[in-house]
Amino acid sequence: MTTANELSPKKSSAFDWFIRLLKGVLVGIGFIVPGLSGGVLAVVLGIYEPLIKFLGNLKENFVKNLLFFIPIGIGGILGVLAFSAVVDFAFSHYAAQFIWLFIGFISGTFPSLYKTAGKQGRKSVHWAILVVMAVATFFFMRWIETVKNVTLPQTFVNWLLSGALIGLGVVVPGMSPSNFLIYLGLYQPMASGISHLDFGVIIPLVVGVIVCVLTFAKLVSWLFKKFYASMYHLILGIVVGSTLAIIPGGVSGWTIAVCALLFAFGAVCSYGLAKLDEKYPHESIL
Repeated sequence: MTTANELSPKKSSAFDWFIRLLKGVLVGIGFIVPGLSGGVLAVVLGIYEPLIKFLGNLKENFVKNLLFFIPIGIGGILGVLAFSAVVDFAFSHYAAQFIWLFIGFISGTFPSLYKTAGKQGRKSVHWAILVVMAVATFFFMRWIETVKNVTLPQTFVNWLLSGALIGLGVVVPGMSPSNFLIYLGLYQPMASGISHLDFGVIIPLVVGVIVCVLTFAKLVSWLFKKFYASMYHLILGIVVGSTLAIIPGGVSGWTIAVCALLFAFGAVCSYGLAKLDEKYPHESIL
């Protein structure tokens, strides 16, 4: 797993650039798939902590860091724009299979994420944080599913607030902005606006994301610096709880076999990607 102390802009091969682009695409998809979290995917892909530190310290090695994150940013945009319609269709018609694919993807990176979390040691308090956050996240996400929908008008301010929700999904792993947008009656209009390049939707969304992320990134960056092990085990607990919470029910018949195959495929792919990151270590860019 790539960590904040292992990233390097010096490794600029086309393959490495493509891998970062792919990670960005997956994170972008995570932001538009109900039940998933782009923040969680950023964590399991090893880009959450360095991204937060970069955004929380923009003046430090700005150009070098920016060059490193450019393919991730491009991938994120592609993931949202190019896959919004595809993801909406897949989630509407093959929700269980689609979700099991992503559960497999998250599971495959868990060993590497666990190793990263314990890089500075583990104590009983860190295990407690992990368990408490996993349980709390699981029940919170289950409770969210019971909230009744409230339809908000499609105004500039509401799209700005929607962007802020997505921004919180970046800063707070485990939070699924898409779920909240569904409850507010804005998810389908947002997906449609993005797929049709409606800048009346896209511009306030982007502004909301940027303002929210820059507002909270510095605080989170400081927390990582002061409480590395606690922060990582807290996030690890969120990953576990949110993953368990999105396990779909009612799967039967041949669908079980398909879901199992997709889970295995996602797990193998992500495990291989994590091992690839470990095989080619990166030095810090921060």
